[in-house]
Amino acid sequence: MNGKNYLIVTLFAALALSGCATKVERVDIDKKIDLSGEWNDYDAMLVSKELIASALGGKWLDKFLMEKGREPALIVGHIANRSTEHINSGVFIKHLEKELMNSGKVIFVASPTEREGIRDERDDMQQGYTDPATIKAIGKEKGADYMFIGSINAIKDSENRKSVVLYQVNMELIDLETNVKTWIGQKEIKKMITKPRVTF
Repeated sequence: MNGKNYLIVTLFAALALSGCATKVERVDIDKKIDLSGEWNDYDAMLVSKELIASALGGKWLDKFLMEKGREPALIVGHIANRSTEHINSGVFIKHLEKELMNSGKVIFVASPTEREGIRDERDDMQQGYTDPATIKAIGKEKGADYMFIGSINAIKDSENRKSVVLYQVNMELIDLETNVKTWIGQKEIKKMITKPRVTF
């Protein structure tokens, strides 16, 4: 291969490689981006905001404040993924927790997993390594008054390159003392997905 041909081949190779380079762009956290049409972070944020706003606007909260004279303590329990997609329910739960905390209308207690870690730390304090003035007493944990439970469901209808997916998120607020359902909420998201034509 002569020098001129080598230069041309090298130039084409460089152009081809530059066209295949990964492109990264930072975007706003709240920006709605749908690539596959599946459940995503924006859906989790949107649904959590609307459901928590609905729950905290319910009559149960005013009734509790009137009867108890304090904010209720809440915890988020199991959120079941009943769709066929892999959905990280942990992300959705954290969105729910954030909305509850930021509302200023309730107090929020640690989850069972978080409590185990806290109890381990409290037990360590009792072993003589911690300044007695800073040791936290055992048996002072705040119990939850209510627990959120729920499910994420999906129905998909497809034909050729088009699909319609309906996500339905159901949430319930349960009184932990009586097992009474004090609030039920539902949020639906519907997506139309059109796949590109495959051409060769």
